Amino acid sequence: MTRKQRRLTIIAAAGAVLALAAGLVLFAMRDAIVFFYGPTEIAEKGVMPGTRMRLGGLVENGSVQRGPGQRVAFAVTDGKSTVKVSYDGLLPDLFREGQGVVTEGVFEGAGRFKADSVLAKHDETYMPREVADTLKKQGHWQGEAGAAAPVKP
Repeated sequence: MTRKQRRLTIIAAAGAVLALAAGLVLFAMRDAIVFFYGPTEIAEKGVMPGTRMRLGGLVENGSVQRGPGQRVAFAVTDGKSTVKVSYDGLLPDLFREGQGVVTEGVFEGAGRFKADSVLAKHDETYMPREVADTLKKQGHWQGEAGAAAPVKP
């Protein structure tokens, strides 16, 4: 075996080991990766029931319904589509109708979402980047004030 062939063999072996390591890392992280969607994207892309994801948008006015205990149901909208969310737990203090929200959980299908956690904006000017981008695409964003325009139900 010549010196050139030995070098190529070592490079090929190192590339194979690197590809295997990258594949194992991605395989191990498959359950930790959570994608962000807006209500319109869920409707357009046909997200499969049981998919773990983040849902962001505005809490629809008049949609918050409190049930027994800490059970809460509300709707998240981007002005074009709406997804109904159910959540068991304490809501953030800044959670209210017409405000930006990001929920993480499982899409149940038929426009229903079961949330594990609910995140609300932390002050009057903050909006999560993904939510702001989605609202800008739908035309419901006021850039100067940093707050979303009121959504008509």
